[in-house]
Amino acid sequence: MFVRSDPQQKQHTTRLSLHIAILTAPGDLRQDKLNKEPVIIIIMSGTQSQATASSLQICRIMRPDDANIVGNVHGGTILKMIEEAGCIIGTRHCNTQSGDRCAAQLARVERTDFLYPMFIGEVAHVSAEITYASKHSVEVQVHVMSENILTGATKMTNRAALWYVPFSLKNVDNVTEVPPIKYASPGQEEEGKKRYEAQKMERLETKERNGELLMPVSAPDRTTKEPYTVGFSQSSLIHLVGPSDCTLHGFVHGGVTMKLMDEVAGIVAARHCKTNIVTASVDAINFHRKIMKGCVVTVSGRATFASNKSMEIEVFVDADPLIEAEKGKYRAVTAFFTYISLDKQGKPLPIPPMKLEGDGEQRRFEDGKMRYLQNKAKRLADKERQQ
Repeated sequence: MFVRSDPQQKQHTTRLSLHIAILTAPGDLRQDKLNKEPVIIIIMSGTQSQATASSLQICRIMRPDDANIVGNVHGGTILKMIEEAGCIIGTRHCNTQSGDRCAAQLARVERTDFLYPMFIGEVAHVSAEITYASKHSVEVQVHVMSENILTGATKMTNRAALWYVPFSLKNVDNVTEVPPIKYASPGQEEEGKKRYEAQKMERLETKERNGELLMPVSAPDRTTKEPYTVGFSQSSLIHLVGPSDCTLHGFVHGGVTMKLMDEVAGIVAARHCKTNIVTASVDAINFHRKIMKGCVVTVSGRATFASNKSMEIEVFVDADPLIEAEKGKYRAVTAFFTYISLDKQGKPLPIPPMKLEGDGEQRRFEDGKMRYLQNKAKRLADKERQQ
């Protein structure tokens, strides 16, 4: 496998050396996995003797099993790589001071836009940097570049902001303190604090809105449901959490959960549109409660809104502990995914209108329309500021 060390360098520039490392999970220790060719390259800024590396880069070539049938890399694959980079740098930073060793657990992912598609054979360069640290959480900013290794052409495909909380390895219920970081200016720290307070407030609002109320999506009956109705396209996926899905704590990696959520949302969108669909954006993903190894997770998705150009899918993850069944099911993660429909040439297609049934679907449609208009206004405002 050939991977250029830095997508920002000129086409004919070559870095003479780099560090190669693989982030392994317990399930990766089987002999059949150890014999496979390494596919992840991690480039760290600074040296091992430094107290912390301020940034890192994960590089991986996109393979057929990372993409859909027409060669577009799944949004869930990219989200998983983004989370892996955030987990590495967050955990490394949180262990730069004396005290209990800890592992960074994903708490929230801010809205993530998929700016351009990525394809089989391209190299994904995922760059992560710590931008803010509160007493018990750390913000990681992540950028994703795709590189055509035949031409050297690169483009920005994703930007994301993730929030991590460090949990002690000795006591998984104990949140450790985050070491402070050095800011380039007081203004940078102040802006980070504003982002921290905003996400904290939104997390509380989302948790209150969802509570512990379970709203399972029943198996769709396509013999009685009409096409383009919510009931026709709604879908669920059931997954048993194994060792390869988990962190050192035995909790599910946030990236694994996001990949499952993207798969279900993609199925809903494909059943509605009956075309090739790709992830356009993901609204903030809130991780309300941790999911332990051995749980059965049910990932459910349903269409909530459709404009002429995109459709919104609500996804929620419910966990059911098998060993500690007395704890009962609980809502673990919620998010909204947005998809667009493409023709065989990759050109956007109009989204078929939804057929709404009942007051509940109408209410969710209006809420989705409000989110759509707010996000559209924000994109236009950002575009004007950049000009």
